Amino acid sequence: MKKRLPKSVKKYIRREKARIRREFLDAKKQEELIQELYQKFFKENDNSRNLQSSNK
Repeated sequence: MKKRLPKSVKKYIRREKARIRREFLDAKKQEELIQELYQKFFKENDNSRNLQSSNK
């Protein structure tokens, strides 16, 4: 199942990717930074959706 991100987050990622591509000419460095960007958001979303289990 794919994760759906809010529109504002998609917009932020799109702008950050453009900034990374402008600032770094090395393609390998660009890919590393973009992957870090995605990992940051997917880890944040995973943690925010965890619910505590009830004591039954």
